[in-house]
Amino acid sequence: MAVAAARTALLCIAVTLLGACATRPPATSMNREVTHALPADTPTPLLAALAAPERAHPGESGFRVLSNGSEALQMRIALARAAAKTLDMQYYIANEDTTGKLLLGAALYAADRGVRVRMLVDDLNFDDIDSVMAALNSHDNIEIRVFNPFGTTHRGMFERTTNLFTKIDSFTRRMHNKAMIADNQVSIVGGRNLGDEYFSASTTLQFRDLDVLAAGPITHDVSASFDEFWQSSSSYPLRALNHQKFEPKELDAMRDELRAHWRDNADPYNAKPLNATPLATQIASNTLGLTWAPAEFKADTPDKIVKPTDDYVSPPMQRLIELTHDAQKEFLVISPYFVPHDAGVKGLGVLTQRGVRVAVLTNSMAATDAIAVQAGYSPYRVPLLKEGVELYEFRPIQNQPRPGIAGSQSRASLHAKTYVIDRKILVIGSMNLDPRSAHLNTELALVIHSEALAGEVATLFDRATQPEISYRVTLATPAERARLKADSVTESPLIWTDVEDGQRHTYNLDPHAGFYRNLLTGICLLLPIDNEL
Repeated sequence: MAVAAARTALLCIAVTLLGACATRPPATSMNREVTHALPADTPTPLLAALAAPERAHPGESGFRVLSNGSEALQMRIALARAAAKTLDMQYYIANEDTTGKLLLGAALYAADRGVRVRMLVDDLNFDDIDSVMAALNSHDNIEIRVFNPFGTTHRGMFERTTNLFTKIDSFTRRMHNKAMIADNQVSIVGGRNLGDEYFSASTTLQFRDLDVLAAGPITHDVSASFDEFWQSSSSYPLRALNHQKFEPKELDAMRDELRAHWRDNADPYNAKPLNATPLATQIASNTLGLTWAPAEFKADTPDKIVKPTDDYVSPPMQRLIELTHDAQKEFLVISPYFVPHDAGVKGLGVLTQRGVRVAVLTNSMAATDAIAVQAGYSPYRVPLLKEGVELYEFRPIQNQPRPGIAGSQSRASLHAKTYVIDRKILVIGSMNLDPRSAHLNTELALVIHSEALAGEVATLFDRATQPEISYRVTLATPAERARLKADSVTESPLIWTDVEDGQRHTYNLDPHAGFYRNLLTGICLLLPIDNEL
């Protein structure tokens, strides 16, 4: 015991010393070039194309919901192609996989023709930067910054793990924003990160997600938020974190590699079709399918992470709460990570008590990619149902081909974060209904006042909550509980129902979750991590 105690003490001392060594000065003290979003009145093809529709819809912006993974990939590539002056990208995750390389290649081609490219990525999931991104960062027109690093690139696994324990508060606070902006005129915001699983391109996992293309004045607000994060003291130039040196010939080699990757993968992954007609031409000819409507953009500031305080109020979360207070008939929730806590249960109960239908679609235990979050959600199912909230849990296997978040036949997990109030207001962005979005991560959301767009997403909700796609979770009736007891089956206060191959099925435990997921959920329920979920 004495030897073990001594070893533990030595380890703690080493961890503390390494943590101190890993401390960095604020990024604002480094030699960073000060850059800003393109002035909104700078002449570009996108500005010219938007002039007429903006005159026809004063005070409004144009929107198009991107419910299909392939379409979301195409639109991002089209956006990179459309950029004439600037291209800004802000993501929680940016993978260098098949679709990631297609998008990075599109950004490189934009830089080659003189477009200034700025890319800001959260450090938590920032991998493989020794290859593509590090090479691209040596381009004169490309700068990559890393937000809130805790041990990037050249730092080993031990040092990253050390920082996890010595800087736990900073580690748990992440930049969860997702945005892509061309010329400060057109943007894409929503739930998707950059990676195969978000664009229907992964063979192992397919996230069902939603984005929205936004064109016009609202994009200026998205750009202002990007600039605030770009200039933050927690946004470190990649060159200050990765000490590798890249020669021009190595950038040329990476360019050749990405061109070869494009030739091999653009057609198979359906990355080309939207580029046949440039976005500016589609906007000018009114063929892009934009719906014009008033909108608001709400986003957290970097101070939520850099200077956290207990009295901070998240603008996107606060606006959603305000809108739900005014709901008259219906509040639809799509949140893959849903942890309402007692306050959320009470708030949703207030809505149901005055006759508002509240329906929630989240992941089932079998579908989720975050078991700990599922453990945080599961204790609130019975209280929510008792308050009259409808609960639907997304199934991991989809049996019938369907567009949008209903998906196609594959292993699937829900990832969209969107809310519909009275089928008149659509809220879409990066924000889940959980404590992490409210208190720890930075988030963004578009609030679009449009019956057409709200109705479109409500229809997707209706489709995704069909029994062929999701389980309906209900309270077990006395008769069902008596039957379970008579059959010597574990009694459960909950019943799950779905339809598979035309047959209705009923379950009294989380369906198809398996022993391993149930075990992990049980362990997580014992841990004091509720506020970190």
